[in-house]
Amino acid sequence: MAVNLSRNGPALQDAYMRVVDEKSPTDWALFTYEGNSNDIRVAGTGEGGLEEMAEELNSGKVMYAFCRVKDPNSGLPKFVLINWTGEGVNDVRKGACANHVSTMAGFLKGAHVTINARAEEDVEPECIMQKVARASGANYAFHKESGRFQDTGPQAPVGSVYQKTNAVSEIKRVGKDSFWAKAEKEEENRRLEEKRRAEEERRRLEQERRERELREAALREQRYQEQGEAAQRKFEQHEVASRNRQEQEPACQLPAHPREIFKQKERAMSTTSIPSPQPGKLRSPFLQKQLTQPETSLSRESAPAASRPAADLHEEPVPSAPPCPVQVEEEEEAVYEEPPEQETLYEEPPMVQLQEASSAHVDHYPGLSGKGLCARALYDYQAGNVL
Repeated sequence: MAVNLSRNGPALQDAYMRVVDEKSPTDWALFTYEGNSNDIRVAGTGEGGLEEMAEELNSGKVMYAFCRVKDPNSGLPKFVLINWTGEGVNDVRKGACANHVSTMAGFLKGAHVTINARAEEDVEPECIMQKVARASGANYAFHKESGRFQDTGPQAPVGSVYQKTNAVSEIKRVGKDSFWAKAEKEEENRRLEEKRRAEEERRRLEQERRERELREAALREQRYQEQGEAAQRKFEQHEVASRNRQEQEPACQLPAHPREIFKQKERAMSTTSIPSPQPGKLRSPFLQKQLTQPETSLSRESAPAASRPAADLHEEPVPSAPPCPVQVEEEEEAVYEEPPEQETLYEEPPMVQLQEASSAHVDHYPGLSGKGLCARALYDYQAGNVL
């Protein structure tokens, strides 16, 4: 059942107000139940403090005390609410009154310290004052320490934009500054590290490039040497094979050299040199296609020439070129080819003059042959034209 505060409400309110009023000498008020009912009444008031109030407490009743005391540290008035449950109260009554504590705390509002007491030791003044001192939150006397915090120096004027310092925001700002400074330092270290790594990579690539160029140059030089040696060996093998082939071939199968053939022709013509029966026409051994001519043909050609009459001497028959052997023509093809003879357009002198000119010719160089014979024949030919 709920507690009843309305039946004795004015008296209860008056007692409470006198304790709260600092100008009133009353410093405590005691409240209890009327009999076994739940109606609250004023049990007593006083001006003697905690000692006087403790003497009025009854061990057989449930009572509520509201006291005004001074804080030993600050000297300010403090209010104490004491819920007294005597040792002689039965359990049923204790249980019923336990639900009234919150209602009485709401009526006697403003209490700084609440104490639940069941014995006289719980309401001793020293114990109550210790609890009040601990509840005040200050461990010094306000009236004693006030002079220590006076600022004796000149105070600077406070601007209109003054703002109270916020510890949390200040810590955040300092932490933010330190964070950005740390981040900037880390970024600088990272750039330096990247630069160092790039320099090392460049040096490594340059070293690898130089080594690769040296290896390629060495391989190229070795390849050139191998190619030169292979070409030299191939040339030597070709020379050896050529010499072996020449040694193995018989002498009869070797082709005659053009120079040897030419020398043989010169020797043959020098031994069988016959004066030309027709003046004004040069017959050189270099221009003949045959190696040797039969002596019988020469005698047959000279006999008709001597028996011809003088009237036929004005015309010179065109001699036909002797047939050339196929083998000799092939050998001398690269030396010279005699153009076909044409009919002479001038009259030849008498045979007597030709014989005199031929007999007048003296060979001053009988030992010469070959190219010297060519030069001598050309000189004689020119001398004959002059004559």
